[in-house]
Amino acid sequence: MEKKFTFKINHDSDIPKYQQLVNSINNAIAENILGKGEQLPSVNSICQKNQLSRDTVFKAYSILKEQKLIDSVPNKGYFVAGETRKVLLVLDTFKAYKEVLYHSFVDNLAENIIVDVQFHHYNIDNFKNIINNSIGKYYKYVVMNFDDKEVASTLTSISNEKLLLIDWNIHSKSKNNFVFQDFGKAFYDALKQGENLFKKYEQVIFIYPPFTYHPKETLEYFKKFCSDFNLKHKIIYKLNDFYLQKNTAYISVSDRILGMFLEQCREKNFEPGKDIGFLSYNETPMKKFIYKGISVVTTDFNQLGIKAAEFVSKDEPMKIYIPTNLIKRESL
Repeated sequence: MEKKFTFKINHDSDIPKYQQLVNSINNAIAENILGKGEQLPSVNSICQKNQLSRDTVFKAYSILKEQKLIDSVPNKGYFVAGETRKVLLVLDTFKAYKEVLYHSFVDNLAENIIVDVQFHHYNIDNFKNIINNSIGKYYKYVVMNFDDKEVASTLTSISNEKLLLIDWNIHSKSKNNFVFQDFGKAFYDALKQGENLFKKYEQVIFIYPPFTYHPKETLEYFKKFCSDFNLKHKIIYKLNDFYLQKNTAYISVSDRILGMFLEQCREKNFEPGKDIGFLSYNETPMKKFIYKGISVVTTDFNQLGIKAAEFVSKDEPMKIYIPTNLIKRESL
């Protein structure tokens, strides 16, 4: 067995020596170098070959036992407990539609795959810490992109065959594997599906609040749609400018705005779908039940999760765009 798995300490690395051993065994199990039931090198063997203390090796093996990756047998040593593979899923934030993606992803993975979830919250320092601290610990990496020039360079530390970018095609490279949605032309085409509904109203207003990270290319395709179909339109950036006007259709990328919209409807006695219209971005399980149903423009987050799980399960390249569609309900 020791001929198959070897461990070399990097004395110049900032990674603690016990963590180097944990990472090395994790990788060996994930890549089938070590299989279920195989014996690991003895504590004494690792100590002698790598000039490590027994405490260092015991600490590494204790962590692996806590992770249920290895087990010990008295007087015999340490053995691989199973063919467990760990996957890192990095999301921006945890919203209702991200929950759909997460459960779809997890539910379509094999039982021997463990998923760790982390959130970068659009903070590049947080993102860099997540990625840099994860190197060598995971079989595959599924990462949600965001708009920062350091994202691409940070991800170069992960080999391309292990990395899948999801959701937004921003700062990606041609070699990257991906499952994206399109925030441009696909959004435009979805709006076209509701052309007759928008024409019920005197104007269309896109609400793009200062706290959103939604891709700005959507705004350009909104303006193009309204221009192509002769719809009076404008974009609101400040929440102080958001007050409902009768015979107006609103588009919003924020569910916080949806709450404000419904509150003003109640105060002004406006009926969505008749006096006023609303189109929300991103489907969530509750939007079909809110009021009489909220119309949404959305990609299929369930399918996005399924494809991400497929990437983890198969050692094949993946470059896929998930379609964006309009779901028509009473609010529009």
